[in-house]
Amino acid sequence: MRFSSSLLLTLISLCFLVQATSVAQEAPVTITGETKKWHKISLTFEGPETEEMHTYNPFLNYRLDVTFRKGDKRYIVPGYFAADGEAGESSASKGNKWRVHFAPDETGEWQYEVSFRKGGNVAVADHRWPGESAGFMDGQKGSFQVAETDKSGQDFRGRGRLQFVNQSFLRFAETGEYFLKAGVDAPENIFAYQDFDGDFKTDGHKDNFIKKWEAHVSDWKTGDPSWQQGKGKGLIGALNYLAAKGLNAFSFLTLNIAGDDRNVFPYVHYDNYERMDVSKLDQWEIVFEHADRLGLFLHFKTSEVENQGLLDNGDVGPQRKLYYRELIARFGHHLALNWNIGEENGLWMKQDITPWQTTTQRLACAQYFYDNDPYRHHVVIHNGQQFYDLLGPESKYTGLSVQTNREDFANVHGAVLRWRRLAKAGKKKWAIAVDEPGDHRYSLVPDKINPDHDNARQNALWGALMAGAWGIEWYFGYEHEHSDLTCEDWRSRDKMWDQCLYALQFFKENGIPYWEMEPKDDWTKNDDFILAKGDSEVIIYQKRGAKEPTTLMKMTGEYAIRWFNPKTGQFVGQMQKVSASKGLRLGSAPSNQDKDWVVWIKKM
Repeated sequence: MRFSSSLLLTLISLCFLVQATSVAQEAPVTITGETKKWHKISLTFEGPETEEMHTYNPFLNYRLDVTFRKGDKRYIVPGYFAADGEAGESSASKGNKWRVHFAPDETGEWQYEVSFRKGGNVAVADHRWPGESAGFMDGQKGSFQVAETDKSGQDFRGRGRLQFVNQSFLRFAETGEYFLKAGVDAPENIFAYQDFDGDFKTDGHKDNFIKKWEAHVSDWKTGDPSWQQGKGKGLIGALNYLAAKGLNAFSFLTLNIAGDDRNVFPYVHYDNYERMDVSKLDQWEIVFEHADRLGLFLHFKTSEVENQGLLDNGDVGPQRKLYYRELIARFGHHLALNWNIGEENGLWMKQDITPWQTTTQRLACAQYFYDNDPYRHHVVIHNGQQFYDLLGPESKYTGLSVQTNREDFANVHGAVLRWRRLAKAGKKKWAIAVDEPGDHRYSLVPDKINPDHDNARQNALWGALMAGAWGIEWYFGYEHEHSDLTCEDWRSRDKMWDQCLYALQFFKENGIPYWEMEPKDDWTKNDDFILAKGDSEVIIYQKRGAKEPTTLMKMTGEYAIRWFNPKTGQFVGQMQKVSASKGLRLGSAPSNQDKDWVVWIKKM
């Protein structure tokens, strides 16, 4: 019997399809993690045997995506090459394990379906089914049951995913509570850490900045994670310290090739942007998992000014797509994070090491995360260049990461107010945080230089919060030890962390609806900072120094007034009851000393 060429090709294709389907049906899958709502659930498949430096690049030329469905919900989650599946412990660079992480937002049965493709650059293709079937688990289907979370307290798994909800503050999906952050922005090279795998420690690129975090080894506790017979205790202990002080956020660069430090990057080698260091990234994940349990928000800073054009000359091309895809695949399941497109991004330096990113490129970066992050995490960008070009309707940024430049922090409050106003005029509802207050030389100095931190407390911490920022992260200047590059001991600013905690507690423990409040600084003739929810609840931050008598003309009715000392975290004196008919007149502070005060006014 003769076959036409087209029929013969069809029969051959069907044979391959049957073979691939048969292999997929037999491909083993291992489901690990607590199968509970908001928990990390990992599916590990046996796929092709390969290695990090294989001539057929496993990061670019294979593409694993898993679609998770429940009812009308659908999440398409990218997966990744996981070497032997235990690379964080084994330091393996080769194996046949392929993995995807998923954080379900509902209980009940979830269905999944696997797509596993191969071909040149399929991982960074813009369409869903590039190349051809890679066999193995391609087409495989299955399901698993998800129970309710059993976590509580600071653990994010009891609070749900932190989401941008088109408001000035992010909100937890499980509890509905809004998030107010205070944390550290320094050192930016947190992950230049000797206990991580990789040759970055000895490659000749600023190896003097490698960290040990020895000061925090004693903060590690029995039962905390480590890897490879006790590695990681210093960094894990450092996170324990932050959480114990009441802080709830930290930021870190994930790529500083060509930058100030040059020791942090996801790649195997400094000069190759297409090969991921699987074991090092597994060890990063151990740190991030611990942060989730401690309630520490993850601020991913994906580039800095010096390397903003390192990948694809600033375009969202194959190198940048691979970088972003790997970040999403390996870490996007974490519940409380934001993607920061670039620290000090855009055109603002006199001389650039790599090309500066244009408006089109800046917009394209945010668009990539919008299109490819299944959870639509908060996406921000940092100045450098001001944000005017990102205000249009095509922008997928959901907020800003603001930097200021004065030693006394005096421009923090005004900067937040300005961008809130401009965003509103552009019909955008951005969540704005102040993530580098102060100047590059000093900013938040060590306690032994200034244990009171009056300007930092008054102008930066309360200046940001009273302008409607959703939080602050602290930068450490270069003129002092434990700087933005050299810090290995967060206790160097211990006294300031207390004052941050007092601010967070003031809003949270008193049930103050800060997410519903608006800045109203024009309500008094003084230079006070004011937040108000109509005339029903008002917070006044009175700066240090002499004050004129304060009358709030827009307030009438019966009010309760309390005075709070932001430096000590204590209410002072008894609650006062005041009747206001033609405006509320505020009496004198409880002390005549030169102090700053927070006044809480609530309608009875």
